Amino acid sequence: MSKTERLIKTSSAKIELTNLELKRYHRQMLLDDWGLKGQQKLKQACVFIAGAGGLGSPVAIYLAAAGVGRLRICDYDTLEVSNLNRQILHTHTRIGKYKALSAKITLKKINPHVKVEAFSNKIDEKSIAELVGGASVIIDCMDNFLTRYVLNEFAIKNRLLLVHGSIWGLEGRISAIHFPKTACLACIFPQQPPSGVFPVLGSTPGVIGCLQATEVIKYLVGIGKNLYNQLLIFDGSDMGFQRLTVKVDPNCAVCSKYR
Repeated sequence: MSKTERLIKTSSAKIELTNLELKRYHRQMLLDDWGLKGQQKLKQACVFIAGAGGLGSPVAIYLAAAGVGRLRICDYDTLEVSNLNRQILHTHTRIGKYKALSAKITLKKINPHVKVEAFSNKIDEKSIAELVGGASVIIDCMDNFLTRYVLNEFAIKNRLLLVHGSIWGLEGRISAIHFPKTACLACIFPQQPPSGVFPVLGSTPGVIGCLQATEVIKYLVGIGKNLYNQLLIFDGSDMGFQRLTVKVDPNCAVCSKYR
């Protein structure tokens, strides 16, 4: 059990749920090995969501709906009309508004019991520590690999769970990365793909974002199995899923420095 997992387990007993919260979360608390203790763990948890766009939207919505107590969401872009086919945290009335601030408005309407902290900063080596704060999980909802690699190395250094998600058109990928148990993101993708505007059907990040949220919730509650050393690929063209095994690269330019 990691230091973060021990902290969550120790602290959760001190967290109380209101009668309204108990009613709100009743159906998920019926799951095996969940119950009151599982919901207390969620309320105690803090999660950092990197990106409030196509992936960040379903991730944030379902984490808030599930009752994760504290969400820190970061995105330095402002909302554009072309975002609205997939970025369901936002509405057309918020064009030009910072996505992080728009996300906070939506999330507080979804669940007022959740504390939402919004940041309109660019994520880089200098800012990431302050942005992540006390989060025990980082969720990669970005659309560029330079920032993904920053998230990856910070998660490695601090032994945090990193849940990676990415999409292209009708295809999406997800993996759960937890150093030193697993290969890191740079092991899986040693080189960043070409950047630029890419096609995307809005429901594709919906699928992958929901899977990312599920991975995080399972980890925080302590149920099921995470996608460690696996890359799950979704192909919406034929509704197929493929699971690939990934391995630690002993010569990885990133994680080999910390092993």
